[in-house]
Formats: sequence, C-alpha cells, structure tokens
Amino acid sequence: MPSSKKITKWEPEDFELEMTSVWSFPKRGDWATHDAKWRGNWSPYIPRNLLLRYSNENDLVLDQFAGGGTTLVEAKLLNRNIIGVDINDKALARCKEKLDFQHDGANGKVRLKKGDARKLDFIPDEKIDFICTHPPYADIIHYSEGQDIPEDLSALKKKDFLIELQKAARECYRVLKPGRFCAILIGDMRNKGCVQPLGFETMQVFLDAGFTLKEIILKEQHNCRATGYWKTNSIKYNFLLLAHEYLFIFKKQ
Repeated sequence: MPSSKKITKWEPEDFELEMTSVWSFPKRGDWATHDAKWRGNWSPYIPRNLLLRYSNENDLVLDQFAGGGTTLVEAKLLNRNIIGVDINDKALARCKEKLDFQHDGANGKVRLKKGDARKLDFIPDEKIDFICTHPPYADIIHYSEGQDIPEDLSALKKKDFLIELQKAARECYRVLKPGRFCAILIGDMRNKGCVQPLGFETMQVFLDAGFTLKEIILKEQHNCRATGYWKTNSIKYNFLLLAHEYLFIFKKQ
C-alpha cells in the first residue's frame, strides 16, 4: 500500500506547462504514488497539464473512466476536488490504494463512485467545472476480462463502442457547466493492416453531442519501438506502428 511506502518526491522535476499542440513525455512520471502498473493508464504529466490549464483550485472535476487513478492523484495534489467514476471494482480498489497518502498542500477532495459513464444521474446538471478522462479504446484492452461486468465499454467492438459512447458524451455535456472544458485522450486502432480512425470518430461523437472543438493535441507514444516481432511484421505486412494519440479539448458554449 502507498501509505507504507516512503514517498520522496511529490511533484515532477523541471515541470513546465505545455505550450504547443504536440506533447511528448518519455518519462512516465515517478512522483507521489504514480506508477505504470495499470494497463493503458496515461502519464501523469497529461492530467497535470490539463488541470493547471483548464481548471482552478477548488473546482469540481470529473473523471468517469477513473481506471488506475492517475487523474485523481493529480487532482488531490493540485487542490482540485474530483469525482472518480468506474464500473470496475478492481479499478476502484486501485484508485483507493493510489489515494492513500497525506501531504501538506494536497487538499483536493476525492469522491469515488461505482457507476456507468453513460448514466451519471447522481451528478446534477451543470455541476462540473472540468472533465478530464481517458476512456478505453473500444476492446483493445478488455479491463473486465474474467469478470461479469456487462456495462464495461472496453468489452465492445468499435461499432458498438461508438454507439454507447454517444450516451457518455451526452452525459458529459449535461453535467458540465457552460463555458467550461472537457478533455478526452483516445487513440486509433488497426484491423487487417488498415487504420480504424477511432480518434476522429470519437471527436465527431462529442461534436454531435453539442460541444465545440477547442484544441487537437497530438500526444506521442513511447512504447511502440520498431523492434523484434513488430519490426518484422510491420515490414512484412507493410504497416506503420501507431505512435500517436489524440487529446481533444472540447468546450461547452
């Protein structure tokens, strides 16, 4: 448990707010309770940048795909209050573990809730100041494999995933205050050698829900080196390794 582990670093070294539309974080982030043990979790540099740019201290933030708790830890450290939602009990247990720390100045209040991103009926209309989340990329990683969680969006193929994501996008729009922002990180897929543009399709889902597009940020991936198996197959079958994700910043007018 983090409470039994001595934490020696509480913030990133030489941190600077990102100023361009291309972000790259070769280091995963080793401050506070962060680690890379939850599959697919994003680097804490991402929510730190987003929280500092698009929210203020004591704002109420929402992460409805809480996963390994990275965003929740950053919100607590940066004095943002946050509601963390996930449908998976294992994810919620992981979040509790990551949040088990006390530090002077880390006064953000965290509320964990087992729930479905498509039905946030416990949150009133226009209650949230900022949405900062990292949903699954359809069924690339099946987070509830071996569990009985029919509501898990990561068990769905891309077509069905996008249909259900429409409901989650409408809930985002409902709970967000006018004039505030919603940040979504998502990547593309590949099927039979061809790119499936999950990123741009997700962007369109949120635009159809009523949002306007504030920014498109390209985030470089650092775990897709062309070596061994992937190098051989990328040449053999003539495809490029996907080395980017999209970070969309939407605004509710």
